[in-house]
Amino acid sequence: METVGAYEAKTHLPKLLERVIKGERITITKHGVPVAVLQPPESIRKTEPKKVIAELRKFRDKHRLKGLSLRDMIEEGRR
Repeated sequence: METVGAYEAKTHLPKLLERVIKGERITITKHGVPVAVLQPPESIRKTEPKKVIAELRKFRDKHRLKGLSLRDMIEEGRR
């Protein structure tokens, strides 16, 4: 991981961002002290809607309300 001073980072930000896009991590320092890290974001995994719905149904089957209604719970929460 490369280290870059804050002034240099400000001056060359577009070039640094291009390097980050390629997968590099760059530490930005101020007076020699690390203050930030430029790194690519973690990829966000998208789950298929059918899989999410199936998991919700499985959860619902395991966790019953035992006679409580949604309205009762809402009213209880308001007290």
